[in-house]
Amino acid sequence: MSNLLKNRYSPAYVKQLAAAVSAVWPRFDTTGYAQAVLGNGWAGLELKQRMRRLSSTLHRFLPMPYARQIAVLEKAAPPFGGFEAMLFPDFVEQFGLDNFDTSVRALEWFTQFSSSEFAVRPFIVRYHARMMVVMRKWALHDNEHVRRLASEGCRPRLPWGMGLPEFKRDPAPVLPILDALKADPSDYVRRSVANNLNDIAKDHPEVVLGVARRWLGTNKLTDALVKHACRTLLKRGDKRALALFGYRRTTGVKVTGLRLSPTKLCIGEDLRFQFAVAHGARRPTALRLEYAVDFVKASRRTSRKVFKIAEGVFAPGKPRAFDRRHPFRDFTTRKHHPGEHRLSILVNGEVSAEGSLMLIRRHHQP
Repeated sequence: MSNLLKNRYSPAYVKQLAAAVSAVWPRFDTTGYAQAVLGNGWAGLELKQRMRRLSSTLHRFLPMPYARQIAVLEKAAPPFGGFEAMLFPDFVEQFGLDNFDTSVRALEWFTQFSSSEFAVRPFIVRYHARMMVVMRKWALHDNEHVRRLASEGCRPRLPWGMGLPEFKRDPAPVLPILDALKADPSDYVRRSVANNLNDIAKDHPEVVLGVARRWLGTNKLTDALVKHACRTLLKRGDKRALALFGYRRTTGVKVTGLRLSPTKLCIGEDLRFQFAVAHGARRPTALRLEYAVDFVKASRRTSRKVFKIAEGVFAPGKPRAFDRRHPFRDFTTRKHHPGEHRLSILVNGEVSAEGSLMLIRRHHQP
């Protein structure tokens, strides 16, 4: 129970936060704040609900204008870090949307201790043009956390964050920010750029392919970024994306001996599958090997998920054997349902071998 992320917001954390605010503004009611946060069903609140309780209660216990509240919190924030400190940007998101200048300055400061990637998005929606000017400046900031915010904050499809429909329709305003960060010295920033481009690829693959063609070969770090940015296109088997990285239509390369074991298994068990890649081509060939599982959904329809196995240059000669396992255990992000599932081996995006298995429930499973 103590390993749950929400429990990082512990009574000790709440008291530490109250003490930090009190050190800046001595009139702060530390005891009353802790009681208000930890009462009224606290134990049943999930992670983001606890964060919201902390930030909204701060607003109530700081009876002063918003600008003064922010001045207090800016001084109290530096000792805090990690995702827990996102309560400070959350305060801005809730109470600062009508105070652009004060809030933008605060988000820039708070992100250096945690991240303002969620809180900045309502500001982008309301103050689109002004906010994008700010974020282009952030892309040139000395602090890597602020530079990352410039990219992460404007992702069209940020997981668990507010969507940005305008950028889903037209990502053009985002591209100058990503271009400024494509060779950033921080891997933390470059990963964000890749994730942003991957978001864009889901709606505008041709835009990302154009960016990839321009960027490839300019910098080794950028090359790695581009490949990560194209991961959705690669998993979709997009021939244009595959060709960018040397993965072209294969001739003389075959998958042989695909064997699934067992072919009937219970939800919660692992599937083992084996196969070999027989390379009869005349010269070494760049190959990207993946496997796809067509998962049965609750509706009885199927949904395909692609998983990478290996990639590289394969020399002609003796077949290369592979032995892999795939877990059919339930996760937070994937629930399994009984029925016939198909497993396919993909070579450079093309199905080269297929097999099927029957997934069933254990007798005691609901």
